[in-house]
Formats: sequence, C-alpha cells, structure tokens
Amino acid sequence: MKELKCPKCGSVFTVDESGYNEIVSSIRDEEFSRELARREQALKEKMESDLRLVQEKAERANDKELVLLNQQIAELKAELAKQQSEKELAIAKAISEKDKALNEQEKQIISLRGEVQNAKKDAELQEKSLKESFATTLKGKDEQIAFYKDLKTKASTKLLGETLEQHCQIAFNQIRMTAFPNAYFEKDNDASSGSKGDFIFKEQKDGVELISIMFEMKNENDTTATKHKNEDFFKELDKDRNEKGCEYAVLVSMLEADSELYNAGIVDVSYRYPKMYVIRPQCFISMISLLRNAALNSLEYKHQLAVVKEQNIDITRFQDKLLEFQDKFGYNVEQARKNFEKAIEEIDKTITHLTKVKEGLLGVNNNLRIANEKAQDLSIKKLTRGNPTMAEMFGDLNKQEK
Repeated sequence: MKELKCPKCGSVFTVDESGYNEIVSSIRDEEFSRELARREQALKEKMESDLRLVQEKAERANDKELVLLNQQIAELKAELAKQQSEKELAIAKAISEKDKALNEQEKQIISLRGEVQNAKKDAELQEKSLKESFATTLKGKDEQIAFYKDLKTKASTKLLGETLEQHCQIAFNQIRMTAFPNAYFEKDNDASSGSKGDFIFKEQKDGVELISIMFEMKNENDTTATKHKNEDFFKELDKDRNEKGCEYAVLVSMLEADSELYNAGIVDVSYRYPKMYVIRPQCFISMISLLRNAALNSLEYKHQLAVVKEQNIDITRFQDKLLEFQDKFGYNVEQARKNFEKAIEEIDKTITHLTKVKEGLLGVNNNLRIANEKAQDLSIKKLTRGNPTMAEMFGDLNKQEK
C-alpha cells in the first residue's frame, strides 16, 4: 500500500499497488501532453515570428528580393511541414513506446503476482509437509521415549544394559546385508586384559582395514540411587579401544537423559580422548555410516600407507636377516677363533711336552751310551778283582774250556 497527499487539501490517503501505478501513469501522460503542447506552441510562435519578419522584409524589398523572400518563405513552410511531420511521428512513437512500456509493466506485474501466488502456495505446501513430518518425527520420538521409560521401569540395571545391546545388535543386523555385507560386528568376549567392550565393528576393503570401532553401551534405571555420567566411562573405553587395536571409540549411552548436549545428537569428545564419540541409540547406525563414509574417502591414503608399511616391513625383515646373519657369522667366527686359539694352545702344550720327552729321551740315550761304554770296558779280571773266590772259579772255568 502507498500513501499519497493531496496538493490542494493536504489530505493523506492510501492506494494499492495497481491504483498507485495507474495514478503515476496518468500523471506522466498529463505531464507529457502539457510539455508537448508547450513545445509545439513555442515552435509555432517562433515560426510565426520568423514568418512575420520575412514578410516585413518582403514588403520593403524589390522584386528580386521578393523572389528570394518568397523562396525562403516556401523553404520555411516546407521546413515547418517537415518538423510538423517529424513531431507527429515522434508523438506517435512516444505514445507507442509508452503503451508498449505500460503493457510490459502490466505483464511483469501479472507475472510477479502469479509468482507470488505460486510461492505462497509452495510455502503453504512446504509448511504443511514440514508440520506433518515434524508431527510424525515427534510421534516417533515420543513412542521411543515412552518405550525406553517403560523399559527402564520394568528392567533391572543388568537387563537394561543387555537390552540396549540387543537393540543395537538388532538394528545393525536389519541392514547388515544391504549396507555392510562384508563387515565384522560381534561381541567383544576377550577379557584377558581385565576388561572388555561390548561390540567391535571392523571392515576391510581390498585387503586394507577400512575402519574399526569399539562400542560400549551404557544405561541405567531412573530409580537408581547413584547416577553415573558419560565421562565416568571414557577412560575405560579408551583403554579397551587401544588394547583391541580399534581406531574409533563410541559410547552408546542413555545416561544423563536431561542433558541438552548429549540429546542434541553426536557429541565429539576427542578433546578428552582421541577419536571418541558419545551418541544416543537412535544415532547408532548413522554413526557407523558417517565414520565408514569418511574412511572410504581416505581409502587411497590407507592403501598408500599400507604399501609404505609393507615396504618398511620388508626393509625391516631384510635388516633383521642381515643382523641375524651378522650375529651368527660373528658367533661362528668367534667360536672358530676360540677353537683356533685353543688348538694353538694345545699345540704349544704338545710341543712343550714333546720337548720334555725329547729331553728325556736324549737323557736316556746318553745314559745308554755311558752304560754301553762301561759295559764294553767291563772284564772278568776287573770283576774278580778283590774277590779270590770268584777269581778261582773263573780260573777253573777257563781251564775246563781250554
């Protein structure tokens, strides 16, 4: 709506868009007509003035000048007729362009009105759709809240936890074959380290581990005297994740039911422990899909990393084998050196022993020589010297032999 003020009485009144456009168009037409009439009158007055001057000169001039003046009059009349024709053409063109502009403006107004109406209808339909969707979602949330409240009322604390685990397992198994046909999703039954999580999710692609998640499910009854907080379980969950070699840790929790932070959706608590998230049960499948899609985007880098790791493993194995060979070779060389030194030592001992034997044998040989010399020098005469009995016996023996 537009406000207009009367220039005569000063009254202020309002008009709609179409009425305002009509008034503006009317004013423009009236101003255009007045300006056109004013210019036409001025031109006419100027031509008439020029004509009077020419006529006055013609009256005072001679025949020759009269002819020239008549010629000028004819030219002026022709010029006047030409200008009059051009003026009429300009007026007709201006009117045509004005009508064309008005028609275009009316078409634009009609088109804009149609667009506004369509947009209004679309907005109404979208609003209706959003209201229906919101009502459906709200109904589902209310039913889910009622379900969990009833669940908490009827179940024991242990049963609450087991039921939440069953809920997540059923939700996963419902879409396992369509969304995660090659994934591993099983209970964590390995408590050798003193503790364990609830579920482990793993998936490989092209021989490379795509993603691994350690899940912990926590719930408690509204009537429980001691209320736990989600952060009470962060440290143990991070420990389980590291011991089982999982990349991510996710706490599926019904704790702190009135917390705006945890009720808002997926909560990233990586500021406390790396790659750790807290979610409500309704975000369970969405969380797996989100982390899996992010892992798919980095799959090429994981392939490259796996190749580099394999290369590093090959290099490490080569280095280990080389070091093992060097150790064994060094051990064998050391043993050979020890055996060689021991053999040299034994040879030295043998040489020393043989030297002693040689010296002993040399001593025996000398004794034998001396004994032989003594034996060669021995005679019966010498033996019986100082022994008359033996001398007499050997004397008798000699006589018998002779």
